[in-house]
Amino acid sequence: MAFAFKFPDVGEGIHEGEIVKWLIKEGDVVKEDQPLVEMQTDKAVVEIPSPKSGKILKLNFKDGDTVNVGEVLVLIEEKLLGKSLAKEDKGAVVGQLDEETSGKKDAEKITIRQTSDKNLVTNDSILATPKIRALANKLSVNISQVKGSGKNGIITEDDVINSSKGKTTFASQPKNSGIKVTKKYDFYGYVDRVALRGVRKTIAEHMTKSYSTIPHVTHMDFVDVTNLSEIREKEKKKLEKEKLKLTYLPFVIKAVISALKEHPYLNSTLDEENQEVILKKYYNIGIAVDTQDGLLVPVVKGADRKRITELAKELSNLSNLARERKIDLGDLRGGTFTITNIGSLGGTFATPIINYPECAILGLGRIQDSVLVKDGKIQIRKVMPFSLAFDHRIIDGAEAAKFANKIKEILEDPDSLLID
Repeated sequence: MAFAFKFPDVGEGIHEGEIVKWLIKEGDVVKEDQPLVEMQTDKAVVEIPSPKSGKILKLNFKDGDTVNVGEVLVLIEEKLLGKSLAKEDKGAVVGQLDEETSGKKDAEKITIRQTSDKNLVTNDSILATPKIRALANKLSVNISQVKGSGKNGIITEDDVINSSKGKTTFASQPKNSGIKVTKKYDFYGYVDRVALRGVRKTIAEHMTKSYSTIPHVTHMDFVDVTNLSEIREKEKKKLEKEKLKLTYLPFVIKAVISALKEHPYLNSTLDEENQEVILKKYYNIGIAVDTQDGLLVPVVKGADRKRITELAKELSNLSNLARERKIDLGDLRGGTFTITNIGSLGGTFATPIINYPECAILGLGRIQDSVLVKDGKIQIRKVMPFSLAFDHRIIDGAEAAKFANKIKEILEDPDSLLID
C-alpha cells in the first residue's frame, strides 16, 4: 500500500518550509526514521525523517520548492517482512493511496501506474501528473475530455493548453487564477527576477511586521572603550591558548544586562491584545549573525548567569551553527533584547529595526581611534559609536538616554567586567 507522507507540523508556528535538498531519490528503499529531506523552516534547516520503512514511489516536490504543512511530500510503498503490502492488479497497479475526503466514509482510490513517467498519478483511466491536473483546473479544462499525445497516452502541458484555446487564454485569466506572465525586461532593459523565499522571505515578513507595528526611535551616542580595549587585549592572549576568540561582544552583553536590570522596560514586550507591558525577569540576549542566506539571530539564554568566558564560547558556537545552517529552532527563539554589530562591516551609526516583539535593539558601530578631550587634555582614544532603537509606545526618549548612559558608564569603567 502506498503511504502518503505529509509535511508535518514541526511546531513553533511553522506553516511552510522550503526543500533544501532531498536525501533520497525515487526507487530507494528507506528505513523508518531515516532522514528523507532537509527542509528550511522559518530560519533553521531541519531533517524530516521517514515515518515508515518502504520503497520511495514518488517525490511530489523538487529542491527549492515551498511546501505547506499538510501537503504530501512523498509516497512510500510500505513493506512487511520484505514483501510489498500492495496487491497487483493485472500488472498495472503497484500501490494504492487513500485520499482523504471530508464527510465521506469511503475514500476515493488513487492508483499509481507503471509507466515511463515515475511522477504520473492517475485517477481511473486519466493519465496525467498532478502538475498537469493543476494546470487544467486553472485553465478550466475538463481533463477527462483531453486526449493525451504523450507516451502511452499521457496528457502533456501542450495538450491542456491546446484544449483551452477558444475557451480561455492567458491574457484573459482573472488576477487570482494563478496564471501570470512575467517579463524579463522593463522599460529600460533586461532584468533578473529572484524569488523571495527561505530566510530572506522570513526576514522580509518579520521586518515588515516590526516596522509597521512599532513606532521606532533611535538614540545615538558613542562610548570611550580605551580601558576596555586594554583589558580585552590582556585577557585575549590568555584565552588564545584555549583557542577561544575574545571579542568586545561578551563585555557589551554584560553591560547591557546591568542596564536592563536598572531599566526593566527595555527588557519587555507589549501585549497589544490585553494592553499590558510584560516585563521580563530573565535575560535572553539575541545576537545578529550575518550568514550566506541572510540575517539570523541566535539567542544566548540566561546570559546574566554566565561569565565572560562562557559567553565568548557560546557566542562562537551559536555563530558557527548559524552560518552552517545547523542551528536548532529553539536557539532562535525566546530573545528579550537584541544586539547587532554593524561595526564588524565598517559601519558607524545606523537605525536598526527592532526584533519584534522585543522593545529595543542595540547597534554597535566600528571602534576607531578618535581625538577626545579627557581630564582637560587632548588625547587619542578608542571610541565605539552605538545606536539604540526603541519602541516609543513603551519607552520615552529620556528613559532610553538613561539606559544608554548606564551602558557607557560600565564600558568606560570596566573593572566590574573583569574575567574571574
